[in-house]
Amino acid sequence: MKYVINVGFGNFVNKERIVAVVSPNSAPIRKIKEQMKDAGRVIDVTQGRKTRSIIVVDSGHIILSGIAVETIADRINEE
Repeated sequence: MKYVINVGFGNFVNKERIVAVVSPNSAPIRKIKEQMKDAGRVIDVTQGRKTRSIIVVDSGHIILSGIAVETIADRINEE
């Protein structure tokens, strides 16, 4: 499984499709999150926990994850 990464709670994403991993704390990112939610382009894999990172993929969707940005970046960079 070298092309997928665990984004939390048994959920995986193809790392070649990831465009960005961002923190959900800034106002512009929160606004984008709400716009995407209204458009039906949000995939929530937090299992009801706090969103600690937002993963932007090339399909135009965003994935809300309960895993920290740094942890996901480390998982992407692992060989």
